[in-house]
Amino acid sequence: MRINKLTISMSPHNHGNQSVKKIMYGVIIAMLPALAVSIYYFGLDVIKINLIAIASCICIEWLVQKFLLKGKTTITDGSAVITGMLLAFNLPSNLPWWIIVIGAVVAIGIGKMTFGGLGNNPFNPALVGRVFLLISFPVQMTSWPVAKVIDFTFTDATTGATPLAIIKEGLKNGKGISELMEGLPEYTDMFMGHMGGSLGEISAIALIIGGIFMLFRKIISWHIPVAILCSVAIFTGILHGINPEQYASPVFHLLSGGLILGAIFMATDMVTSPMTGKGMLIYGVGIGVITVLIRTYGSYPEGVSFAILMMNAVVPLINNWTKPKRFGEIIKN
Repeated sequence: MRINKLTISMSPHNHGNQSVKKIMYGVIIAMLPALAVSIYYFGLDVIKINLIAIASCICIEWLVQKFLLKGKTTITDGSAVITGMLLAFNLPSNLPWWIIVIGAVVAIGIGKMTFGGLGNNPFNPALVGRVFLLISFPVQMTSWPVAKVIDFTFTDATTGATPLAIIKEGLKNGKGISELMEGLPEYTDMFMGHMGGSLGEISAIALIIGGIFMLFRKIISWHIPVAILCSVAIFTGILHGINPEQYASPVFHLLSGGLILGAIFMATDMVTSPMTGKGMLIYGVGIGVITVLIRTYGSYPEGVSFAILMMNAVVPLINNWTKPKRFGEIIKN
């Protein structure tokens, strides 16, 4: 006699036709416009770095699950591919291959599998790998190739500073914002992606297109990206209004660095972000404020990665504070 077994899992429960694999491959599709723009400006090195990062992440996850955890392998669900792509998106296009492999080992081996794999990791694995590489290899991780147009070669690229780094260094040397902005790309160029930086963060329009696709597919909600971008715009706007020669404009902060990439693709990670809309808004504002503080007063010109990881750490507290009351629960006054 056949017995139908009822499987009961822990909350939260979300009914629908979505699956882990559908969600993961939906995110991969959303990242393709940014990938295409980075290939356009940085050439075939972008493909090489993405392939190395993705292959390394898949291999590390398979090895850990097969020989250390001795359980079912899940490399086909797409999560390792996303980690590899996001790691590659946070790297300069001239990074040596062996550093990319080290980043993949840290991202998957420490940031993900140490905690039990997908669904259990408290921190975004790609950002764990990226921050580890930034601290361990600061020279290689901050040697940014200058964006060119259609350079389909594997040649040594000319390097230069990112707009954020130029502003940070110029202010340190006593220059004003108006003087520094004269040597930086126009806002339209920054919006399209014609500037130096990590290969996946340069084009705001490509990242926004990917974000709209994920919103349409209901892979993410609007709360986190809007909270991050609005909080950054508000706080940098206040600072700029106080002293426009000391603090860059909100538009500059929104278009430069990895802010839009982090807000749309990394801070919205379902595993490491809050479950409720109220919690997402708190989480997003926290990321925005910390990013502005690091960019303005910290030693690093960029702060998005650190801000997301710091807020990842307090997500359990946010969830506990914002979760709905259970039916029948007595509310203490």
